[in-house]
Amino acid sequence: MSCCYEFKGCNEETKISAVIFDLDGTLLDTERATRGVLNGFLAKYGKELDKEKEEKKRVGMTQQESVDVILKDYELPLTPEQFIKEITPLYRERWTEAKALPGANRLINHLKKNGVPMALASNSLRENIDVKISHHNGWKESFSVILGSDQVKSGKPSPYLFEEAAKKMGVDASNCLVIEDSLVGVKAANAAKMKVVAIPSRGEVDCYLLADTVLHSLLEFQPELWGLPPFDDLLDNTLPIEPIHVSGVYVSGALHESTENATGALPGQVFGLYFGWGKVHADRNFKILVSIHLNHLNHVANKRIHICLIDPNSDDHMYEQQRMQIHLVGYISAFDKKELTSRELEKLEEYKSIARASLDLPSFTYSF
Repeated sequence: MSCCYEFKGCNEETKISAVIFDLDGTLLDTERATRGVLNGFLAKYGKELDKEKEEKKRVGMTQQESVDVILKDYELPLTPEQFIKEITPLYRERWTEAKALPGANRLINHLKKNGVPMALASNSLRENIDVKISHHNGWKESFSVILGSDQVKSGKPSPYLFEEAAKKMGVDASNCLVIEDSLVGVKAANAAKMKVVAIPSRGEVDCYLLADTVLHSLLEFQPELWGLPPFDDLLDNTLPIEPIHVSGVYVSGALHESTENATGALPGQVFGLYFGWGKVHADRNFKILVSIHLNHLNHVANKRIHICLIDPNSDDHMYEQQRMQIHLVGYISAFDKKELTSRELEKLEEYKSIARASLDLPSFTYSF
């Protein structure tokens, strides 16, 4: 399992002894959980959400910065204090529904088991952080330090959050690794003179220039590259994952996601080669190998979900134009190509064989 960007990380002189995580978009899928909140709020004031603006803005901002931008962009007749008072309860209801992003629980549990100090440093207010993590078993106890932007002089991209986290853990900044999804977070890590792994949210392409390593997902993270204990949870080179569910229409080997239910869509960090189970109508479950990558069309990046049926005697044509549910239960590797190259095509049968055999194991069973 490899990273998707040139590794510029650890060396013998720099030993990583602590890890500092961002929260929203790095560990928690709060964006999907809260989708629609701002749109509904704006409608009350006769305003319409500008999707193009929203996709490119506010990632990693502090609450105050975000509020100021919204009030200006939509010319709302509210003070910042009034806006926060009205909209925060709406967000709080949804925050508790935010799911852990793929690989988050695995990495937190692994570092905790191996005694690696961890901190949580977010541009959210501290009280909001507590609400967001309250429904995730063991998270609060796993972090020796939890900091919000209201607990330091200023939030990211200033280095204060990360510097304070390192100070409270008793670890030198040069021995800290930051894991972030936003450009402002990567800049803050750079300013704090810490190593940083970026898992960029959509639109945060500048992370590629400033981070030591860029990944598509926490599932690609390799602790041993940073001098940390390696994972020991692979089963025949595959990884059991918390099930990922998505549905859509099957067309020419690809799944076209349903868009009417945002919570049913794929999380932003789901890329690579997976395997799992498919189902159409009341038919039996069938085994599938799935590759997920970005497809760039007309300057817009969208996910392409390619499905390979791997059951003996499976016929793609019988499912054409049918609504299909898929449940991903295992991960094989990173995969950042638009299509399989000739070399990967040669390995396709190997991938099929790996997935087929794994799906016969108890760890990868699933009931619809």
